[in-house]
Amino acid sequence: MGEQGQGAAGAAVAKELSDIMHEEDPTRPTTAAMNSARADSPFPVAIDSAGLNYQGAGRQGTPPQYPAFHQNFPDKFVFGSETASTISSRGEYVFPVAVGTGAVASQKSGENASTKQMSSYDLYFPQWATSPDKEFEAQERYPFVGGEFVWTGWDYLGEPTPFDSSRSSYFGIIDLAGFKKDRFYIYQAWWRPDLPMAHILPHWNWPERLNLKDSEGKASVTPVHVYTSGDEAELFLNGKSLGRKKKAEFQYRIRWDDVLYQPGELRVVAYKNGKKWAVDTVKTTGDPGKILLKPDRSAIAADGHDLSFVTLVVADTEGLTVPRSKNLVHFEISGPGEIVATDNGDPTDMAPFSSKERKAFNGMALAIVKATRGKPGKIIVKAKSDGLAEATATIVAK
Repeated sequence: MGEQGQGAAGAAVAKELSDIMHEEDPTRPTTAAMNSARADSPFPVAIDSAGLNYQGAGRQGTPPQYPAFHQNFPDKFVFGSETASTISSRGEYVFPVAVGTGAVASQKSGENASTKQMSSYDLYFPQWATSPDKEFEAQERYPFVGGEFVWTGWDYLGEPTPFDSSRSSYFGIIDLAGFKKDRFYIYQAWWRPDLPMAHILPHWNWPERLNLKDSEGKASVTPVHVYTSGDEAELFLNGKSLGRKKKAEFQYRIRWDDVLYQPGELRVVAYKNGKKWAVDTVKTTGDPGKILLKPDRSAIAADGHDLSFVTLVVADTEGLTVPRSKNLVHFEISGPGEIVATDNGDPTDMAPFSSKERKAFNGMALAIVKATRGKPGKIIVKAKSDGLAEATATIVAK
């Protein structure tokens, strides 16, 4: 990292390392993830392909560097070696919502300092980073860019920017428990244009926002965003159309930023080339009423290694996930197996992974089950929480 700014001396180190790599494997090109070396510096001359960290799309207030590298090195492969670093907490939303392609996170922009959570509108990032929307635009404007590596696919222990006292990061497209954040779907829409999909955010349980007024006495809006691989969408609130909108050029979400909250149902119908493409619905739920357990695999090997990941959902009596529920859940197991870990994806949860008690985080938690080696049979997982109907799941060890 330091060598990038050391002129000829730094470039000499890069060349030495690149030469060593070529001696070991002459079939593959070398690269470096450059967060500060510019296209007119000697550093990129020493490597075969140009990997750009964040500067490719441009940070806040700086122009994209993809075209400068391509102009100076037209024969080099150029790609985003580390991009976005957008920060969010699954199922958390902070108001008001940033305009455009986003804003640097702060106590006035996307952060909830009291809970140490980040807004899941996917528009907030540290000062060195940017939003998915801005990176997508850069890649679309400059088709010579070979793609991107996002920081990061999953949340991970450590680097809990911007809240240093949390346990884990906020960067992931997927949280630490393996649950998809909203951001998963903007990437899915961009990377899989062939896949019919639409995704609404936020959830629609906002009783405190009903008839809410802002500081000027105006009705306070609850923006609704839609990620879709379609090119057009129409949003309905309780059956009433809130407008049909087309994606503009270099637009990767469709926004209705003037929605006034009313409980009920949000429904979006997405279109592509004028034809119905995908539908998504979000409903206001009732109070938590029961637990649902969903193993990802109902049969595992009795080898002491194979795992089943059991998702817990806190649901209302109709079976809808209650999106803001944080009920304390106790897991139990019987039969030839054990619960090796639990989690919920909450970056602030300090309970050890080995704990059999775990608070749901925005309606979800996880138990990881392992079979006892050499002992086939039925494993019964049970989850209990005060005031909720308990649930069981059966996993067969073979």
